[in-house]
Amino acid sequence: MIKVGLILGIAGACRTDELVNLTVDDIQDVGSSLIVKIPNTKTKFPRIFVVTDVGNMLELFRKYLSLRPPHVKHKRLFLYYKAGKCSSQPVGKNTMGNIPSVVASYLKLPDVACYTGHCLRRSSATLPADAGVDITTIKRHAGWKSTTVAEGYVENSIENKTKIANQVLVGTTTSAITKTVNVSESNIPSNINFENCTNVTFNLNINK
Repeated sequence: MIKVGLILGIAGACRTDELVNLTVDDIQDVGSSLIVKIPNTKTKFPRIFVVTDVGNMLELFRKYLSLRPPHVKHKRLFLYYKAGKCSSQPVGKNTMGNIPSVVASYLKLPDVACYTGHCLRRSSATLPADAGVDITTIKRHAGWKSTTVAEGYVENSIENKTKIANQVLVGTTTSAITKTVNVSESNIPSNINFENCTNVTFNLNINK
């Protein structure tokens, strides 16, 4: 349950109550991925996200679903385990919200009590921000109406702060500059010198 909750929570920027209320009908297994719908959100707008076949994520989900007792009458996805067996009792909000602290304890992180259920949603926004994903995409991913929260994740991104530090302290920038130069066989320079350049890419198009 913890692994599947972790996967869905981070993949979909899910709030604790969204995971608690998730049903088996909200998830469509299309083979190469899972299409997950969150019908009831805090902003009143349904949200859809996808879990791709990375590592053994889909295998873990399918294994968890296969353990579901056939006599369960409700459709809630997450169920309690008792005596090594999956029961029919649905997981509550407190148990679901405790997943990050359980993971933090397993990883032997300090102050495990600080890792609340919101960590799943926060991680889902922080990871793409660190990867350079734009504000609009992060906003749509998490289902925020305002860009204020999304901007906070981008501004607090370690990757973004590293780029700013390089620009302030070193004077370098990661912005791309494209320069096109047309040369012929008669005017190809014998030597070319570059100074203070980083991440330079040459594209040579030779026409005969």
